[in-house]
Amino acid sequence: MTQTVQLSIADPVFAAAVREALGHTCAWHVESMERPDPSRHCVMVLDEAGLAGLPLPLFNPERIVLVSRKNAEMLAEAWEAGIVSVVSDRDPISTVLLAIMAAGLRVDKPSAISPSTGGEIAPISARNRAFRPKSLKNA
Repeated sequence: MTQTVQLSIADPVFAAAVREALGHTCAWHVESMERPDPSRHCVMVLDEAGLAGLPLPLFNPERIVLVSRKNAEMLAEAWEAGIVSVVSDRDPISTVLLAIMAAGLRVDKPSAISPSTGGEIAPISARNRAFRPKSLKNA
């Protein structure tokens, strides 16, 4: 099964490296876009400019991989928006691919982060936990 990745990265060298690496996996259809389309059901790999062009709140933010220079303000914005995958353009391409693959696994599985889940989240009860701490013995 082939998944689609929207690639919206201004740096042409880094974008080409990501496109080429994804092309070697045979599992990805890559679409380079100036402005990503958040209504499409796919992974989005964005730089800071691409993220700035998206409307808030983000729909399924866990499917976004942000390529950032990792400045504190941008990381805080990404965190508040619900983005869980942030990489740097200086990271090895294997790290970037791993983040994209992880986002691909999350595309079809909405989480509590997404505002559009629609389902109810079951509370965690102490009585329902499978793990029970062992009592400590005094030696």
